[in-house]
Amino acid sequence: MSRIKDLAKKNALRIKRKKRVRSNIFGTAEKPRVSIFKSNKYVSAQAINDVEGVTLAAVSSQAMGLNINKENAVKVAAQLAENLKAAGIETVVYDRNGYLYHGVVAAFADALRDNGIKL
Repeated sequence: MSRIKDLAKKNALRIKRKKRVRSNIFGTAEKPRVSIFKSNKYVSAQAINDVEGVTLAAVSSQAMGLNINKENAVKVAAQLAENLKAAGIETVVYDRNGYLYHGVVAAFADALRDNGIKL
C-alpha cells in the first residue's frame, strides 16, 4: 500500500513541476516547443506550435525499436533534429515536461544541441 502512495506522490510532484514550467514557455511556428515524454520503456518527443495547436515533428523510440537509456535518447534526438531541419526549424524551446534535468532528459537536450538545434 505504501508503494502505491509513493508512486502517486511522485507523479503528483511531476505534474506540479510540469504546470510550473509550462506557465513560462510557449511554442510558435518559428520557435516551437519541444516536449519530451519518457515512460519506463520508451522515450518520445514532439515539436509543438502552441499558437495553432499542431505538432510540427514527432519521434518515438518505440517506432525506432529502441528502449530507454541515454545512448538511445541521443539517437532519438538526432532523428528529431533531422526532422526539424527538414521542416526548416533551427531554434526551439525545450519543455522537460516536469522531469528533472538529468539522465535521459539532459542527454536528449545535449544531443539536440550537438545536432545543430538551438535551445
